[in-house]
Amino acid sequence: MRLLIVEDEGYMAKLLGRGFAEEGYATDIAESGSQALVTAASMEHDAAILDVMLPDVDGFELCARLRQSGWHVPVLMLTARDSVSDRVKGLDAGADDYLCKPFSFVELCARVRALTRRAGIGRDVAVRLQAGSLRLDPLSRRVWSGPSEVYLSATEFTLLELLMHHQDQVLTRSRILDQVWGYRYPVTSNVVDQYVRYLRHKVGQDLIETVRGVGYRLRVTCP
Repeated sequence: MRLLIVEDEGYMAKLLGRGFAEEGYATDIAESGSQALVTAASMEHDAAILDVMLPDVDGFELCARLRQSGWHVPVLMLTARDSVSDRVKGLDAGADDYLCKPFSFVELCARVRALTRRAGIGRDVAVRLQAGSLRLDPLSRRVWSGPSEVYLSATEFTLLELLMHHQDQVLTRSRILDQVWGYRYPVTSNVVDQYVRYLRHKVGQDLIETVRGVGYRLRVTCP
């Protein structure tokens, strides 16, 4: 899952990005409405969190522009403005949910999960993935190897889900960093290699193939 977070307060943006990363999400941070429009047009996202108070255009106008451009990603408005008229304005602009500050991060995560779950049902993206005897359920976030369940961390699960979505395709390290960690590590980092080792230990050494000098491939067909 990849989130677009539009928040101009640096400290708050950093907290949200770190919190969702620990929950297994990749995140893109935009600090203004104009930056959000560029990011939304250039990247695919599963949900967006928009702060209403932005330095150029407010979150209501931003949401309306995104919807007018044909952007159908679920949107949650995040703001200190809690009047009924503001909530109605946000929903009429195209938001799917509205949460007032101060808020519980646990509740925010639950609302994002609900938004992506509903959107996933409509897009048929929540279908179980299978590669040989390995099965992955995106909704319950559970994995099985044959009859046995495999217990993964949030990051391990996200990495495996990415590989299973692109079976028999070579994924570069930079692409994996972008999709799983959201460029929170430099391209020279060995974090991808480290997590591939973790996965191999849990799902089998031969399933994930190293393509030397490029990246990794989840191999399910015979060479």
